[in-house]
Amino acid sequence: MDTQNNTEKRKGASMPEFLTVSASPHVRAEASSRSLMLTVLIALLPALVWAIYIYGFRPLIVTLLSVITCVASEFLYQKLMKKRITVSDLSAAVTGVILAFNLPPTIPYYLVIFGGIFAIVVVKQLFGGIGKNFLNPALAARVFLFIAWPKPMATFAAPEWLPLFGGGDVVASATPLASLKNGDMSRIDLDIVQAFIGDKAGCIGEISCMLLLVGGLLMLFRRVITWHIPVSFIGTVAFLTYAFAPQSADAVSFMVYSVLSGGLFLGAWFMATDYATSPVNPTGRIIYGIGCGAITVFIRYFAGFSEGVSFAILVMNLLVWYIDKFTRPKPFGKYKKQKTADGGAK
Repeated sequence: MDTQNNTEKRKGASMPEFLTVSASPHVRAEASSRSLMLTVLIALLPALVWAIYIYGFRPLIVTLLSVITCVASEFLYQKLMKKRITVSDLSAAVTGVILAFNLPPTIPYYLVIFGGIFAIVVVKQLFGGIGKNFLNPALAARVFLFIAWPKPMATFAAPEWLPLFGGGDVVASATPLASLKNGDMSRIDLDIVQAFIGDKAGCIGEISCMLLLVGGLLMLFRRVITWHIPVSFIGTVAFLTYAFAPQSADAVSFMVYSVLSGGLFLGAWFMATDYATSPVNPTGRIIYGIGCGAITVFIRYFAGFSEGVSFAILVMNLLVWYIDKFTRPKPFGKYKKQKTADGGAK
């Protein structure tokens, strides 16, 4: 009788909230898309400040124009398609900053607008929005601009303050990668310290490896990213460029300049680690990073481009589904069925 009464009391009483079982996964976290994206924006800020120091206020205008275009494109698309407005999650703003960081400071402003619209509407929203795109929007937009307008996308200015409008007085400069491509390191007019700090020509966000590293470590500290992709990506490039350095160049110097030149740090820390386009488990991330590094070196050595980071990441984006499939951990307690002698399973 007492057992029956206790059962009825439990049925009539409301279950405490902390005992309510919801659908899996049973994960609670303080982080949100907005907080993660805000951390990324803060991590990118030092590199932008350095670009302003090197080139003046033109990089700032390019970055602001890119961010405004990306945010406005997302808002207008979602408004017209009667979808939920998600610009407050700051993902469009992050795409705008990363797109600007992949552009030369001398880029015409109208190309920045084209790139922002392509990144958000074509690459991101048409595939369902944040988390559903299979390519990195900023990188896809950069490749689109590079194919459609190769000359302005491959024109880099010497480290000096640039005019806000026009480009008649701009002095073009070769990047260190262009010299490494030809195997002629004697044309590199900066030492390793300068290459690390960022006194060289290049895209807006790839100049200072030191400040990109600071931003990357901040994201590691805040657990926005893990170490697997950046370390395997940069480590693979370092190993291959050391092992296959030109005979006319010192292997160590060639390796160091290869790592510190171009968009390797920007790509490894901020683009290859994009949640939607990178593997979900540590083993897959290491494989992904090694693939990015190998393809980067292959393009730098054998293709017509001096840089290969963007193309490498996009190629590996297409393979993420397969990497996740073959590196998926086995569920606890699951075992593979074995066939018996008569062909049945046991």
